[in-house]
Amino acid sequence: MLISAIILGIAGGFHCVGMCGPVALMLPVDRNNGKKKALQLASYHLGRIVTYTLIGLLFGTLGLGFRLFGVQQQLSVITGVVMIAIVLLPGLKIPSGVLPAWYFRGIAMVKNRLGAAMKRKSPGTFFAAGFLNGLLPCGMVYMAVLAAMTADEVWKSGLFMAFFGTGTIPLMTVFVYLGNVLKQKARQKLQKLVPVFVIGMGCLFILRGLGLNIPYISPGPVVDEATYHVQCH
Repeated sequence: MLISAIILGIAGGFHCVGMCGPVALMLPVDRNNGKKKALQLASYHLGRIVTYTLIGLLFGTLGLGFRLFGVQQQLSVITGVVMIAIVLLPGLKIPSGVLPAWYFRGIAMVKNRLGAAMKRKSPGTFFAAGFLNGLLPCGMVYMAVLAAMTADEVWKSGLFMAFFGTGTIPLMTVFVYLGNVLKQKARQKLQKLVPVFVIGMGCLFILRGLGLNIPYISPGPVVDEATYHVQCH
């Protein structure tokens, strides 16, 4: 499952180059000191990964509830279907009024604090910027969260999101170094690879949920030990 997280993270990296790239380019990194710049970027990425991990633990707790009700495999199938539907039906939107007002207030607050953090150049600036950036709305993160909820342990959900964040690092780092010379057409070509990754991952999650007894791809149905009753004669 962690390999799935890395692959989804790599796909997220392609997505981030187009969507979150401008934020990364605005980071007040020290462009005249290569070593210092690398440490600043590492701090930024660490901030994002910490956020993703905490989100994974939070939703992993929710996923544990699905496991207790015995519907975790169904959740895996639903996750795969949602991933594929998002790619094949890009016009799908959440109806207005469904999301509560506090959600939008929260996003506005995060954006304001992110903007303030980007103006400073203190030791904690880059970690704070990464932490806050991880809270911004992102379709790829939402898909990763759905996938993380299918883990059979809460800590595994957190680890899944940590690996997802790690998978986004290579392309995001390359973009920070080469973003000014990477043309818009090149970015668009990179983004075209995202649907391929997402559909592939969606198919894997559907197979995983079907319990076809295929090693590493579609394990058989998991029966909780609590469902067994030991009878003594």
